[in-house]
Amino acid sequence: MQFIYVLPGWEGSVADARVLRDALSRRNGLPIRDGYYYLVDAGYTNGKGFLAPFRGQRYHLNDWNPGYQPNTPEELFNMKHSSARNVIERCFGLLKVRWHIIRNSNWYPIKLQSKIITACCLLHNHIRRNMPIDPAEADLDAEEEEEENEGGVELDGEPITSIEPSEQWTNWRQTLANQMFDEWRQNRNNG
Repeated sequence: MQFIYVLPGWEGSVADARVLRDALSRRNGLPIRDGYYYLVDAGYTNGKGFLAPFRGQRYHLNDWNPGYQPNTPEELFNMKHSSARNVIERCFGLLKVRWHIIRNSNWYPIKLQSKIITACCLLHNHIRRNMPIDPAEADLDAEEEEEENEGGVELDGEPITSIEPSEQWTNWRQTLANQMFDEWRQNRNNG
């Protein structure tokens, strides 16, 4: 659970897609390697390098009652997508547990706030790489339990500089969902 790209400085009210466009258009922008993709929420376009869930299907993990089984490839895909995105949310939670300065709003100038966030992310990554057991993760586990009870990458190919809806990418997502569903049903029937 490490951060691979940090772009602080935007107001919280700015649309996520606008921030992403900015990250892609920068000289040292968000790296997207050929054959890889980032998971994005339904507010983003499903396009090359960015894999969004299916709209109009169950998505959030708490939408799934215990014992409920997906009925369609799209439902299974969204369940797995949500589970993987949960790791992202957990990473942000861990960052906030570790660095109290970013938990609440503060009155530092925006440039300084941006530097603080970048420093916290860099230190977080350093700790994750060098500490086999992370005490902040235990704190996060305890905090989550309480709530329930109450780098540089070498790129191949051309860089992606915008997100455009793509029929090819949408078809690829559907094929992936169908393969996942077929595998899941086969394992369920054999298990």
